[in-house]
Amino acid sequence: YMAVKFGIRDRDLGSTVAEVQARIAKEIALPHGYSLKWAGQFDQMKEAQQKLAVIIPATLGIIFLLLFFAFNNLRDAGLVLINVPFAAIGGIMALYITGEELSISAAIGFLSLFGIAIQDGMILISYICKLLDTKENKDGKQTEDSLKASVIEGATLRMRPVLMTALLAGLGLLPAAMSHAIGSQAQRPLALVIVGGMLTTTILTLLVLPVIYLTVRKMGLKRHSPTR
Repeated sequence: YMAVKFGIRDRDLGSTVAEVQARIAKEIALPHGYSLKWAGQFDQMKEAQQKLAVIIPATLGIIFLLLFFAFNNLRDAGLVLINVPFAAIGGIMALYITGEELSISAAIGFLSLFGIAIQDGMILISYICKLLDTKENKDGKQTEDSLKASVIEGATLRMRPVLMTALLAGLGLLPAAMSHAIGSQAQRPLALVIVGGMLTTTILTLLVLPVIYLTVRKMGLKRHSPTR
């Protein structure tokens, strides 16, 4: 048994070990009966990745169920979940621009980011639904005019709460995202994901999500309207 230890500087653990493994497989032929085993932090990283591969889909599934019980329909629950890719766009861009890899810390940052993004979407959609209930006509039905007015009013009045949520998370983690001090290798990817994700999810929640909601609800009104 022989242990070979090495440290990593200015690189992430996953890509470094992957490169070393590729070079060993290409350049070194082990004698018969000899084998290599990668342990230490790399082994812990692989174990954490396997857990996150289960935790993240399970978390999103539980959130979808909670949204379904809150809105009592699949349509609005699905529309709120649209904020997940909206948030992921900013997180991925932040990692790419800064040259960071998708580490365990960054994956945990995405998980936190998705929760904040879904909260923003629920704040907006739930308020629009509340306005729609107050703008029903005498027959208890909704019209395209009342739908459009409710979406515009809801997006306008919920702008402040959505911005407050984004600023709280983004500005609070901005120092960690800009840090290059000792120990920043663990906290910097997490902070970068949340700060970058907050930028895109805030803009897209206030500008794109209302348009998508209006389009989907209009399609529903046309589908249920009586044909002449």
